[in-house]
Amino acid sequence: MKKQTIYMKIEERVKLIKEVGEEIITEEELIKLLKEKNHPIAYDGFEPSGNVHIAQGLLRAININKMIKAGCKFKMLVADWHAWANNKLGGDLEKIQTAGKYYIEVWKACGLKTKDVEFIWSKDIVGDKNYWKIVMDVARENTVKRIIRCAQIMGRRESENLSASQILYPCMQTADIFYLKADIAQLGMDQRKVNMLAREIGEKIGFWKPVVVSHHMLMGLNKPPKSENAVERAIEMKMSKSKPETAIFMTDSEDDIKRKISKAYCPKKQVIDNPILEYCKYIIFEKFDSMKIERPKKFGGDLEIKTYKELEELYRKGELHPLDLKKSVAFYLNELLKPIRKHFKNGEAKELYEEVKKMKITR
Repeated sequence: MKKQTIYMKIEERVKLIKEVGEEIITEEELIKLLKEKNHPIAYDGFEPSGNVHIAQGLLRAININKMIKAGCKFKMLVADWHAWANNKLGGDLEKIQTAGKYYIEVWKACGLKTKDVEFIWSKDIVGDKNYWKIVMDVARENTVKRIIRCAQIMGRRESENLSASQILYPCMQTADIFYLKADIAQLGMDQRKVNMLAREIGEKIGFWKPVVVSHHMLMGLNKPPKSENAVERAIEMKMSKSKPETAIFMTDSEDDIKRKISKAYCPKKQVIDNPILEYCKYIIFEKFDSMKIERPKKFGGDLEIKTYKELEELYRKGELHPLDLKKSVAFYLNELLKPIRKHFKNGEAKELYEEVKKMKITR
């Protein structure tokens, strides 16, 4: 943690965190927290469940690095027992834990400040009776119906026939927040319901009301579904491992990326619900100072675009063709993923990747 972080103005720290949070509950509480603590604890967790797509890899690294820069002490929960409870990778705990090691290796390769992140495995906390006491306190304060309403945090629907382990899952995830002493629950919008549950019951069971900073869910590459509920829609739109053509994976080849981007949903002049523009906004302009669009002189010649806002305006006006944009996006994504592909060509990293490639993805 850089010493200068302590001396950042509250306004600067809030600005950085707002760049991460698509929704913050509440901004007033966040400001109060930052005034009281120079280094509040923020946490996220992930289910190790196979290959890593770009939202879990690059975008997550970008967001966590911003939280660290804003002065947060970041804890990342490797939720191997949660993935086991949710039957990921066929409920094979050994495979799940191998995938967890692979995720961490991906983040090392893509620029996450891993030295400033404390990785904590569920397997190392489930042996603590104090953890299970919190789980029980959460369970006792809630009805089964209330817990089932949190099913979407597992990628499930409330109407699904959930296993008993999946009923336990939201209680565990709520307990994680308090066991890890997290001031900020910094997870995706798809985890909103369990974070709100933690806010509802935290003080009732002797803890606190965590600030919720929910990051944006990067869209999948296919046409977005229609849904009136904003949160459910974001979950349905996100990229999925079970539909590999909807996602760019961190070890995709150059040809894979070109193929997927060329087929992606990207209607002319449409700037809302456009996955190609999302990649530009949340990844490319976060990593590059400008974006060059190469095109023939008869179509206006090459462009160098300095900001996402400028890009969006050009596209809205129809001054930039989808095919030219896609070609540029594929180029920049490949530039970002070259170091990752190189990292996994040798040694232990390669062995981990080879093991993960063999795994069958299960919901």
